[in-house]
Amino acid sequence: MEIALHLHDLIENHKLQSEVNKLPLLRIQHLNGHRQLRLAHLMLSCITMGYVWQEGEHNAAKVLPKNLAVPYYEVSKALGLPPVLVHADNVLANWKKKDPTGPFELKNLDTIVSLPGGESADNFFIVTALVEKAAIPGIKAVKDGINALLQGNDDVLVRALQDLAASIADMKNALKIMHDHVNPRIFYGIIRLFLSGWKDNPAIPDGLLYEEVSQEPLQYSGGSAAQSTTLQCFDEFLGVVHTKECADFLNRMRDYMPPSHKAFIQEVHALSSVRAYIMSAGNVKLTTAYNLCITALKELRNYHISMVTRYIIVAAANVKADKVSQNHGTNLQKTNSVLEERGTGGTGIMCFLKSVRDTTKAALMV
Repeated sequence: MEIALHLHDLIENHKLQSEVNKLPLLRIQHLNGHRQLRLAHLMLSCITMGYVWQEGEHNAAKVLPKNLAVPYYEVSKALGLPPVLVHADNVLANWKKKDPTGPFELKNLDTIVSLPGGESADNFFIVTALVEKAAIPGIKAVKDGINALLQGNDDVLVRALQDLAASIADMKNALKIMHDHVNPRIFYGIIRLFLSGWKDNPAIPDGLLYEEVSQEPLQYSGGSAAQSTTLQCFDEFLGVVHTKECADFLNRMRDYMPPSHKAFIQEVHALSSVRAYIMSAGNVKLTTAYNLCITALKELRNYHISMVTRYIIVAAANVKADKVSQNHGTNLQKTNSVLEERGTGGTGIMCFLKSVRDTTKAALMV
């Protein structure tokens, strides 16, 4: 779709809303298969975020026109996803290789659809995709660990736990790349706004009206790392139990995952009793390997907290100090005052992250 491929320029020049309003009512019957539906959801999601936030947080659009709302809702329904930009869009589906035969690494990757924020925005999504890639051996280790648990094979379970710990450490190393490729001012002043949803968001307190889809405004959270399957899967496998408030939010975020991802987490929860098994086994190697996983997970969450401090807390203070930076040449770079202490998913971000970190640490076996 031409509009999606020129999204950044249309938003920056305040032309996206008028271009969307000219569109005919789009139909999805010509879309063939899951891949085309996922691509359509990515493009419609990004267009919607641009449409809503084009004029900034204080002038957000409250109505999504039917020529966008209707096909967006139909594609979302076909995929089992909500009609809002989710982690499965902007991270899992928003990448392409520059050289199709080349490696899956930062210099050989580009986004399919670019939101405002230039290279920092593109790199934010690509680095997050690299974090997801680093989690692949961990997902495989969860499968191997559950099989070992069911078969009573302690040696295989130890190796699976060691592989999981190594994968989580690799996720942290991939996340570190963010510091060199994403500007905190641009993330805070631009990117974050275009990831924000319309649930628990003071900028759109009643939600967004999807024209000819619903008679009342609908409320959906924005894109959030909590919508990633990986860490929720690891928590379930390791038996990490969060506070009720945090657990309720994480469970709600599962409704923003592809249905098969949500089902996988539920299956891991149903099958894994690894923590109870290790606590009763009295096997030093199992306990040591388990604690390696918990320590790696705690360190990853600690690092996430340090990143949020730099990209949100410190960035907010800097923007307050000099009001508006004129760098990067766009009037989109404004203080996200109504979002300062909240994540794009609608959480009180630091309290949430510290609580999740602390309950992870508490899972260590002494």
